Amino acid sequence: MASALILLAPGFEEIEAITVIDLLRRAGVAVTVAGLRKELVRGSHKISVKPDIYYKDVSQEAFDILILPGGQPGSNNLKADPAILEWIRKRFAGGRKLAAICAAPTVFQAAGITGNLKITSYPSEREVFDESIYLEDKVVNDHNIITSRGVGTAIDFALELIAQLEGTEKAREVRQKILF
Repeated sequence: MASALILLAPGFEEIEAITVIDLLRRAGVAVTVAGLRKELVRGSHKISVKPDIYYKDVSQEAFDILILPGGQPGSNNLKADPAILEWIRKRFAGGRKLAAICAAPTVFQAAGITGNLKITSYPSEREVFDESIYLEDKVVNDHNIITSRGVGTAIDFALELIAQLEGTEKAREVRQKILF
């Protein structure tokens, strides 16, 4: 069974986080939600979520993929944490899977891993990717880095994550079950 670690920072985009958590769990992926707060983490639209674990109490190496939902100031809060930037650098150097949606790909850029990669993000973040190959596709996959555009592409993003973790047949099954 594949495993995923999703990080919730204060100000995360709720749809992007919950859609991914829900669909990955429907696909049988073992999802752990880690918060930058020990208790409730409040999203950008004032919805609070209780994470499974505090992020400093988890080993990111134990997971097949590390996923960052977007939103503001959530993405900026992720970028401001040196431990998270180091997790990203280590995963990238080891060829481990990373995924981010909306403004969260800028966390990858802040970690210094986006040079010459195909990448996408929320359109207003495009200018930070001047050393990347920026695409406007709903989901972009390059060198174990999966990125997506925003709330409107959250289901596409989750289905691509399922395809990468559990195979295209499982992604197709989930797609059919949710009438997408």
